[in-house]
Amino acid sequence: MSLRKVLVFIWLSLLLIAGCGCSLQSASSVDAEKPVRIGIMLSDAGLGDQSFSDAGFKGLEEARDELNISFDYREIKDAKTYEKRLEELVNQGNDVVIGLGFSMQEAIETVAKKFPDQTFLLIDSESELPNVHSVTFKEEEGSYLIGVIAGMKTKSHVVGFVGGVDVPLIRKFEKGFTEGVKKVNPKAKVISTFAGSFDDDKKGMQIAKYMIKQKADYIYPAAGFTGVGVLNEAQKSGIYTFGVDSDQFYLAEKAVVTSMLKRVDVAVYNIAKELVKTGKLSEKKTQLGIKEEGIDTAPIRVITLTSAETDKLNEFRRHISEGTIQIQP
Repeated sequence: MSLRKVLVFIWLSLLLIAGCGCSLQSASSVDAEKPVRIGIMLSDAGLGDQSFSDAGFKGLEEARDELNISFDYREIKDAKTYEKRLEELVNQGNDVVIGLGFSMQEAIETVAKKFPDQTFLLIDSESELPNVHSVTFKEEEGSYLIGVIAGMKTKSHVVGFVGGVDVPLIRKFEKGFTEGVKKVNPKAKVISTFAGSFDDDKKGMQIAKYMIKQKADYIYPAAGFTGVGVLNEAQKSGIYTFGVDSDQFYLAEKAVVTSMLKRVDVAVYNIAKELVKTGKLSEKKTQLGIKEEGIDTAPIRVITLTSAETDKLNEFRRHISEGTIQIQP
C-alpha cells in the first residue's frame, strides 16, 4: 500500500472515530435527563388517614414506579405552618408543588405570590392566581349514589351523615347523600352532624353512637380519619356504613357496604403523566365527576341488592353521567 493510501486510510478512520464520539456524547446527554420532580403537601390528617392523603400518596407512588418520576412530601405535623413546608418543596426544585386539600388554599396562594415562576397545583379548591392550577371533584354525584343505596335498604327509615369540618366542600357530600336518600325514600329521616375535625376517630365513634341511638341503621361519613371511628362503631354495633375517598371495606369488613371513590390517586397520576409527556400542565381548572371517571363507587359487599335495586342504581348513575340528574351543591 502506498504512503498516500495509508494517510487517506488513517484520515478516514479518525473521522469515523470522531463521528462515533459525537454520537456517544449525544446519547449520554439524553440518558442524563432528569426525571420529573413533584412535591406534595399532604392534607391535615396526613399519611395513615386511610382516605384522602393516602390516595394522593398512592398516585405518586404509582407514577414513580411506572413513569420514573421522583417525588417528596411534607406533613403539617412537622411544622407550624403550611407555608414553611411548601417553600421547602419549592426550593428543592420540584417541577410542580401540590397542595392536597381545600385547607391548603391560603398557604398555596401566599407561597405562589412569592414564587411566580413556580407551578402549583391545588386539589379540592380553586385559585385565580396564574401559576396555581386546580383539580376539583363532583363529590355530590358519588354521594347521591350512596344515598340511593341507603334509602333503598334502610329498615328503620333513619340514616346518618357525619361531616368532618362544616365547610362548603363537605356540604357537597351531605347534599348529594341527602338528595339520593330522599329520591328513593321520601319518608326517610337524615340525621346530619359535623365533627369539627378530620383526624379524631374517637369523636367519630361518639357521633355514630348517638346516631345509632336515634335508630340510624346506615351512616355515611365524609370526615377523613374521624370517619374511621364511625366505621369501627358501626361494625361494633351491627349496623351498616360507607367508606369515602378510597375503598375502605377492609377497615370494617362486616359493616362497609361500599365506598364513594374520589379518585385523587388517578388525578395525581394523570398530572404526573402529563408532566412527563409535555413538561407542563395544560388545564388551569379541571373538574372530575362520574362521567370523567374521577368519581365512582366501590363494589357492593356485606348486603345484596335485588335485581330491581341494581337496575335502579345503574339508571341513576347513567342519568348523572348524561347530565339529566344534576345535584346543585
